[in-house]
This record gives sequence, structure tokens and C-alpha cells, in this order.
Amino acid sequence: MSATIIALVGNPNAGKSSLFNQLTGLRQKTGNFPGVTVDKKSGTWTIDSNHTATVVDFPGVYSIYPKSLDEQIVTDILANPTHPDYPDVAIVVVDASNLHRNLLLFTQIADLGVPVILALNMLDVAHKQEKEVNAVKLSMRLGVPVVRINARTGEGVEQLKKAVLNHVEQPLPANKLFFDPGDEVAGLITDTKTQYQLANNYLALQYIIQHDGFTFLNRQQQVGLDTIIDKHQFSERKFQADETITRYKRISKIVADTVTQKRGANQPTWSQKLDRILLHPVWGYILFTFVLLLIFQAIFAWAEPFMDAIDSGVAWLNGKLKESLPAGPLTDLLTDGILAGIGGILVFIPQIAFLFLLVALLEESGYMSRVMVIMDRIMRKFGLNGRSVVPLISGVACAVPAIMATRSIGTRRDRLITILVTPLMSCSARLPIYTILIALVVPSKRVLGVFNLQGLALMALYLLGLVSALLAAYVLKGFLKTKERSFFIMELPTFKLPRWNHVGLTIWESVRSFVWEAGRVILAISIILWVLASYGPGDSMEKAEQQVRQQNPTLSDDELQNRVASERLEASYAGNFGHFIEPVIKPLGYDWKIGIALLSSFAAREVFVGTMSTIYSIGDGDEEGVTIRERLRQERNPETGGPMYTPAVAWSLLIFYVFAMMCMSTLAATQRETKSWKWPAVQLVYMMTLAYVTAFATYHFLK
Repeated sequence: MSATIIALVGNPNAGKSSLFNQLTGLRQKTGNFPGVTVDKKSGTWTIDSNHTATVVDFPGVYSIYPKSLDEQIVTDILANPTHPDYPDVAIVVVDASNLHRNLLLFTQIADLGVPVILALNMLDVAHKQEKEVNAVKLSMRLGVPVVRINARTGEGVEQLKKAVLNHVEQPLPANKLFFDPGDEVAGLITDTKTQYQLANNYLALQYIIQHDGFTFLNRQQQVGLDTIIDKHQFSERKFQADETITRYKRISKIVADTVTQKRGANQPTWSQKLDRILLHPVWGYILFTFVLLLIFQAIFAWAEPFMDAIDSGVAWLNGKLKESLPAGPLTDLLTDGILAGIGGILVFIPQIAFLFLLVALLEESGYMSRVMVIMDRIMRKFGLNGRSVVPLISGVACAVPAIMATRSIGTRRDRLITILVTPLMSCSARLPIYTILIALVVPSKRVLGVFNLQGLALMALYLLGLVSALLAAYVLKGFLKTKERSFFIMELPTFKLPRWNHVGLTIWESVRSFVWEAGRVILAISIILWVLASYGPGDSMEKAEQQVRQQNPTLSDDELQNRVASERLEASYAGNFGHFIEPVIKPLGYDWKIGIALLSSFAAREVFVGTMSTIYSIGDGDEEGVTIRERLRQERNPETGGPMYTPAVAWSLLIFYVFAMMCMSTLAATQRETKSWKWPAVQLVYMMTLAYVTAFATYHFLK
């Protein structure tokens, strides 16, 4: 039975993913459904010593009629027996406390002819609502095995194994259709079954209604179905509405016969009472703001020691390798290229881990669903929806985990817009640049005896990032046209304690995805940048070093080494590139030295500070930040003889870094989440254009 495929299908928040984790544990892998860029989780389920199966966790849906591309994949597979993920058995997970709504999806899947087992989950919630479900009677009425489970604790998994094994050894006969379209549109169904060699009436109906979205039908087959529709003058929307009404009438009878509810059970639960505060139009926003403050304070406070430890560890290892290995280009490549690139990858892990830890706790508890509901009305005006809130706010810490957090956004367009605008939120990597440049041009004075001018300038830059992200989303909404309608349907789960094994799996998947996907790109570009800064055309770098040593015989060893490093950098390919792009950046007030810093910033924005340190022959030290500010303040413009970093130049640089997409890890994360290099390219072009235009305007306005 090694080839057996089991699909987990169900409504959002019915417990499907929890059951998936119970069945597969750590034997999971992530990838794409064949032929589409939709994430899927699959894993191995050891049923017994002789039987294993591949379990595929399908996207959560309310019906087989999809409202997004992610939901489309469910019907696209279940209507296509030749698909590699077509299941031998579909386990439909239903919420026992809301059986009436959950059974709609079950009846549709059963009518497609897919072998079905019903997993009756959340019975504890139903019990708290004083509802009792008779699983035996429900099984008889539905004609399929019904298993009582608790996906959070694993209760009922053994009975689920027996049901699956029984089906494998002796498949159940096809059940009578809950809704037979042949009774309503016999001619339409007959023509479709005959032309496309189908045996199932309801499958034939899906060919008629959803053929434009089926990837397994070619254009000629789709046109043929359009011809059948025209012949019978079939109204898809009206028929679909009538079908849903008919199904619910039959489901109501089944629920009435199998579910008993005590009088007074409709009293509000404690979760519903709490929602009166959390969803309140005033208190809801106040509490959410307080939660955000706690989250990001925790992220910075908890992650910083680990990030410092990683930085120190990489620096220590780098130094040891340089001491123990013979000097040469291979050692430099290993230490300054490869190891530095690996350090740039690892240093993000604490922030990613802590962010997803806190987000997972909010999701597991049920609070995140409430946040999305209260924010949806505001975000929708800008082309986003309630699920965009978490990624945007997370971008203040780091855009990489923030972009990864967009996976919870249902529609592709809303998710794509959120990914494209999230890097406009000022991340922590910009902070060193902001701090140094603001100190150059903003006096350290207090306003009203409370507010520091430099602090207000810093806050203004962060607010500028937020406003620009919302405005960019509004503009992109007009460009990204789609037939896909943006729905925001959010099931509000009851509040519950987090399951730590699920939280751990979430953190592990997030960190692993970053290290192995985005990390490979970061490492590759880090090596490229090292090569550009370490080598130059011909013997130009050697001549530059020789000239410095001859012209500065009185300098101390440290000063001489710093001057040599600066001249070698100017003579390198990176230095040549700085001179090459100088005509382009000169209208912004920048020279070739700033050009090199801009180039190196593509590795990571915070590299700007280290690059300026090397360019201006500054050695490392405890007071590096202050030393850089003083040296920049002393730098003279060779053309005017005045200060190089005037308010116009400094503010131009600040505005440039607010908008510029200068973080290869963010581009790598965008490629990972969109499964395409098209959207990172769009992100790079529009943000760099915005950065250039605004920096140009700022420089000439202040000049």
C-alpha cells in the first residue's frame, strides 16, 4: 500500500492541519502541487507494520466551488483521477459543533465519487455547547464510515487507521448521490458524459460549471463544453444556487436526526463574550495595539542576544580560520566570502524564530482571527485585506519573515500586493543608517522639553514607510487586475491553549524554508560581492597599494593598513563600478564612494555602515558609530570645497534608503513565496525607481 494517497480535506479551522500533524509528525515535506505554484504539505503515515500512506493536506475550503486560486486546486485534483495527488481515500474533517455547514463540502466530495471517510472533530466544543452527535446514526444516514476524533490530542487516530485499512482491503460501493444533476438537467449531463467519457453525473456537472479553471482540460475541450452550455441554454449561477439550497435542505434533515441539543444551549459561550471586547470598534483596536507593542518589544529584546552571539561566533570563527590557514585567495574566499555569507543567513534566524513563535501562539489561541476581522475594513480600502496586517507590522522587524507570514492571505492578488509593499516598512537593518545620517543634519535638541528632534526625525521616517506602503498598495490594486474576487471569510475559532508541538513545527518549517531557499541566494550574491571588492582589472590594486605605501611612509601601521584598504577598494571592480555609476547617482548628490556603499548595500542594508568605514579609512573600534559620524562630517566635496554631507545629501540618502529595495534576502524571500523571479524583479524596479525619484526631488529641493 506504499502508493496509497490520502487527502485531508475540510473547512478552515475544522482541525484538518492538526490531524495532519498527528498522522505525520516530523515525516513531512513541503513543495508545490504539480503544475501549479500552490504550497502543499505532504507526509508519511505509518498505519501499521505493513501499510504506509502519503497524506496530502489540501487547502481549507468551504465548498468545491472555489473563490481563490488556492481553493481551485482542491476541485482541480478531485475532478481529475489522473492527477498524481488524486486520493485513494479522502478524509473529510468536520467541526462537530457546526455540522450543518461542514457537511456541505462532504456531500459535494462524496458526489464526485471520491471514497470518503468522515472524521468527526471538535466534539469537545460541541459538548460545551450542549450538543451531542450520534456518530453511528450519522454513518448510517451518510453511508460512509464516521470516526470520532480529537485532532489536538490524537484521540481516535487508531479508529481512523482501522477505517482506512478496511477501505483499502474492501472498498465501499459508490454511494447514492446527495444531489443528482441528472434529475434536473438530464440532457446537459448526458451530452457531457458522452463527449468526455464520464461515468459520474456530478463530475459531469463540474466539467460544465468549472471547465475554465480546470488545468487538465485543453482549450479545445473547454470550447466544446461552452458549446454544450449554449446548446442547452444552461445558467450556471442559478443552477449552483439551487444546488446549494437543495443540499442544505437534505443536510438539515440529517443533522436534525443525528444531533441532539439541550434547551438553553444557545447561551453565549465565554469565547463569544470575550469577542464582544476583542471585536469592539474601539476596544478591539486598543487591545490590538497593546498586543503589537508586546510582540515587537519581545522580538527585539529576545532576538538581540542570539543575533549578537551568532555575529560574535561567526567573527570568532573567521578570525581563527585566518590565523590557522595560509594567507591567499582561497582563505579570503572562505572567510570574507563564504563564511560572511553564511553569517548573513544565520543572523536572521533568531528574528524569524521568535516572530513565528509569537504569531503561532496568537494563531493557536484563536486571537489572530479576531485581529484580521477588525482590520479588514481599513486594509481593504488600500487593496489589502485583514490578513495583511501581520506581515506589514512584522516588516518593522525584518521583511524576510514578514513576507513569509503572507501565506495566511487567501486570495493571490491580496497576498501578492502585501508581498510587494511590505519591504517599504522600515526594517531594523535601516536603523544604523538612519542613526548616523540623522545625527549629521538634525541637532540634538528637545521640543517642549520632552521630544528629541532626532527621535522625531527617526519616527517620521518610519511613518513615511508605513504611508508609502499603503499608497503603493492602493496603486498596485489598479494595476493587478484579476477575475478573482477578493473575499474575506473568517471562521472565528474558540479560544484554546496552544499546542506546543504544532508551534514547534511551525517554527521549524519557517526557519528551514529560509535557510535552504532564501539562504542559497544570499550566499551566492555575498560571494559575488566579495569577488568584486577583492579583485580589480589587471594589477591596478597592487599598483594602488604600492603608491600608498610610497607616498605615506610616516603613517602608523593601522593608519597605513586602512589607507591601503581604501585605495585597493577604489581600484577594485567594485570601485570601478562606483566610478561607472557615478554619473547616474551624481544628480542625487552622491559621489563614487557613496556609489560603492550603495552597491554593497544590496547584500544587506546594514552593510552601508561597514562599507563607509572602509572607504573613509576608519579602523574598527568601540566608538565606530561616533567615529563614522565625525569622519563623514569632516569629508569635503572636491568640487565645492564645502562639506560633502550637507543636509541635502544626507536627507537624500535617508529618503533613498526608506524606499530602496536593497536587501537580497528580501528578494530571495519574494521569489520563494511567489515561485517566480518576475515579482522580485517588479519589486526591485518599482522600489528603486521610487527611491531614485524621491531622493532626486529631496536633494534638489533642499539644495
